[in-house]
Formats: sequence, C-alpha cells, structure tokens
Amino acid sequence: MTVTEPTRREQILATAADLFAARGFHGVSVADLGAACGISGPALYKHFASKQAMLAEMLTSISERLLEVGRERVAAAGGDPADALRGLVDWHVEFALGHRPLIIVQDRDWESLPKDAREQVRRLQRSYVGLWADQLRALRHDLDGARAHAAAQAAFGLLNSTPRAGHGIPDPVLRELLGSMALAALGVSSS
Repeated sequence: MTVTEPTRREQILATAADLFAARGFHGVSVADLGAACGISGPALYKHFASKQAMLAEMLTSISERLLEVGRERVAAAGGDPADALRGLVDWHVEFALGHRPLIIVQDRDWESLPKDAREQVRRLQRSYVGLWADQLRALRHDLDGARAHAAAQAAFGLLNSTPRAGHGIPDPVLRELLGSMALAALGVSSS
C-alpha cells in the first residue's frame, strides 16, 4: 500500500483541526492559523476563501470519507450484515482514534458552519447512519427503522467518546475496548 504525503491544503486543515479543538473555532485567528502552518495569515487565503470555508471543508470532507469507506466496508461484507457491521465498527473506531480533534470540532463548532455546509454535512451523516441502520435491520428483525437509527447513533456516541475517554490506555487497547463495546451494544457477535 502506497502512502501519499498530505497536500499543503490537507496539512493546513489538520493544523486547523488541532487548533480549533484546543481553543474553539472563534478562539483561533487567521494569524494564529498562519503562524501554526509556517505562513502568514493572509497566505491562507491562497488555499481557502475564509476561516469558515476551512471549517466547512474540514467537516464536509470527514463526513464524505466516513460514508465512502463505510460503503466500501458494507460491500466487502458480501451481503452478510453481521460482517458489514463489524467492518463499520472497525472503520469508525479507526477513524475516531485517528481524528480526535475533528470529533471535538464537529461537536463544539457545528453552529459556526455556514448554512449550506451544515445541510450538506447533515445529508452525508444521515446517509452514514442509514448505512448502519440498514445493516442492523437486516441482522436484527426486532428493530424497526427508528430503533435501528437510534441504535446506530448510540454506537456513534460511544465510539466518538475517544477525545474524552481512554486517557492512559494505549490506542490498541482502547480500539479493542471500544470495538467490542459497540458490537455488544448493537447485538453483533465479535466474530
């Protein structure tokens, strides 16, 4: 597997996510962002139209990525909903552990998104929840649509607790703990 270096744009977004997570969207100036990226604040405008545009791309792109890989995991399961859910849980844990700052930014700075970006992120998130809910309903006939969606969202709550949970636990151990807890909560065997 070839690992590609992040683009300058991706580097800026990662730095912005760290700063926004630490200080909040409104607690970070364009000058702060530029300094953290090793450029002047105004030089950021070569990459993004505004700080809000940066936040919009940050949160839209993570929602697109979650959905894209989620669909890949479901397809790889070959029609087995339990395997699909194990793949979805594994993917979400991997994402959550690798992107703690983005989870904080999503939770705390949601209202700072422009309206059109909020709507786009919500559409993507509904599709992602629906992906999980469809697999849950295929596996567990006791769940109707509303309960399957609620179960998926509850699992996300558990998995997205990574920025606040697991301090002092190595990531591989936390990964196993969160994955097994999410599968148990969803009523899916771990193997």
